[in-house]
Amino acid sequence: MLLYALTIFASAFLLFLVQPIIAKEILPWFGGSAAVWTTCLVFFQSTLLAGYAYADVAVRRLSRRRQAWLHSTLLVGSLLLLPVVPGLVWKPLGTESPLWLILGLLAATIGLPYLLLSTTSPLLQAWFAQRHPGRNPYRLFALSNFASMLALLAYPFAIEPWIPTHTQAIAWSAGYAAFAALCIATAFSKSGTHHVFSGSAQAGPGAKTGTDHVLKTWSVHVLAAPPGIARHVLWASLAAMGSILLLSVTSHITENIAAVPLLWIVPLSIYLITFILCFEGSRWYPRGLVLPLAAFALGGMAWAIADPSITHALGLQLSISCGGLFVACMFCHGELARLRPAPQFLTRFYLMVSLGGALGAVLIGIVVPVVLPANFDLALGLVACAALLTWQVRRDPPGFAALAIVAAATTVGCAIWGIDEFYDATIVTARNFYGVLRVQAIGTDSTRHRSLIHGTILHGTQYLAPQLRRRPTTYYTETSGVGRVLESLNPRTQPLKVGVIGLGTGTLAAYGAKGDVYRFYDINPAVIRIARTEFTYLADSDARIETVLGDARLSLEREPPQHFDLLAIDAFSSDAIPVHLITSEALALYIRHVKPDGVIAFHVTNRYLDLVPVVAALAHAHRMQSVWIPDEGDDPLASRSDWVLVSNNTALLANPRIAEAAKPIEAHPGWRLWTDDFNNLFQVLRR
Repeated sequence: MLLYALTIFASAFLLFLVQPIIAKEILPWFGGSAAVWTTCLVFFQSTLLAGYAYADVAVRRLSRRRQAWLHSTLLVGSLLLLPVVPGLVWKPLGTESPLWLILGLLAATIGLPYLLLSTTSPLLQAWFAQRHPGRNPYRLFALSNFASMLALLAYPFAIEPWIPTHTQAIAWSAGYAAFAALCIATAFSKSGTHHVFSGSAQAGPGAKTGTDHVLKTWSVHVLAAPPGIARHVLWASLAAMGSILLLSVTSHITENIAAVPLLWIVPLSIYLITFILCFEGSRWYPRGLVLPLAAFALGGMAWAIADPSITHALGLQLSISCGGLFVACMFCHGELARLRPAPQFLTRFYLMVSLGGALGAVLIGIVVPVVLPANFDLALGLVACAALLTWQVRRDPPGFAALAIVAAATTVGCAIWGIDEFYDATIVTARNFYGVLRVQAIGTDSTRHRSLIHGTILHGTQYLAPQLRRRPTTYYTETSGVGRVLESLNPRTQPLKVGVIGLGTGTLAAYGAKGDVYRFYDINPAVIRIARTEFTYLADSDARIETVLGDARLSLEREPPQHFDLLAIDAFSSDAIPVHLITSEALALYIRHVKPDGVIAFHVTNRYLDLVPVVAALAHAHRMQSVWIPDEGDDPLASRSDWVLVSNNTALLANPRIAEAAKPIEAHPGWRLWTDDFNNLFQVLRR
């Protein structure tokens, strides 16, 4: 059993280790969007389905020897795709569909290795059950999930903080080559008794219909009736529900904090822990306890996402989301483990589990963003899970059914509440790969204004009264860091050229004077459309306005030096600031595009991450000065903001407008410099 266990452990560890590695490699190419991880999960779940289908067909149609030769040939062929480093040809131009480009990139880069890793657990479990009748093969499934979880936990704590991303990819490729050799050795091992499964095996005398017949032994000589269509559908439904909750909770968390591997990994680790517990043994799934807890958890999660008063309560949101995900997945995966079939139907069972997982991922990652106008994914997923819970307890004691019905009613009520809150005062909505945008019209007469909200965060406000219409507001008022820079540059002897990464409502265009050029970079076409149709900052500006569609870093890499007097880095999605815009390489690129006496202004306002020391360290590494300008937003038109100004223009930084508001930046000499290959979320989490 040691050889099988070692091979399955290695495959599962590599299978889940490559997920954050490849996702982090491509994250900067797609604007640091949280949807990159969701799209990656769609690929991973779909490829897992293909791998399980391969295992099912191979076990049912091929002899044991032919399986070994086929699998070994594919393993050797997959080595030709190493190392798993995406080719530059896949870098987006800004006009493509990010979703399909990411899927194509992943297929070309890690498709075959990932497919073969995904086949290992079901295929080797089937081989093990054939050669060792009477032994429980499902414990190897628990082992594979344990290895997967170990890889996920190792990444943010033992790998990401210490090893550059490119080195991670090279090391993983070497590990995969070693795994291929180990798997080939296992394929041709001859220990144990050989026995071929038959998917069409008939039930023995007195056997019950379907897999409700619980075998007292794992021996393949005791055959149960093949499971029916209804059981296959139930397996897929339970697996799909776990996948739906995983992706929707992950999206809910990462869109409002940061698109970083740590926050990707937490929900996925919880998801895997429930698989481990439920498939290790029935004692880990106390059904009488889990079912009531699931009812309460679903209702609590529905309330947490609907109540606007706790939207930004990070600790409470994380606790409820992650705790609720654990209990809900314990229900889904516990029911799967309870309904698992006899070993001769093992590969078909795993095939349906992976089918459900893939369907759930495709539904949340591809279908729902097109069908739903806003991010109601989690709310509707909770409603569906409550309905599935109600179905599963229909034959249980009445108390369980009553709790399930209450949970269903609560989730439906909270979903309606949340949707109503979303549309309150909303006049325009837009949803695409980069998230959900909405424009709200609030107030009356002189206080009437429109606001652009991305996720849960305000991205700009414009008052409609004639005397206020051209006034900069929120994070961009005259008392903000960027406002003080622009005011300090006046009066001037020549027009200004200003670059802005992140358009929002186009508020900074209000500072534009005749002859100025304001060049806005934005990756989201919906933002550009809304800024031009729902707000008038761009149209009212006296400056010449230019907009560039696409990721700003990629666009700036392709452009000749722009000679900006000011380059403002203001691209943040909800509270998630794209990390690739605040690295040493990014700053070097910005320096190439500003004048020698120009200013680079980083907007780092964030509830959860303290990015001021990160930017200061970048400035120091490039021998530039940095000034932190916090603004408490005391003006009625202002919002609290943090800007860090980076420049070698000593006279400008000493200007009273800037110097009077500057605050000292706490030094962190022990911190490593952030680069494209390295960043550390733990360093910047606010206490």
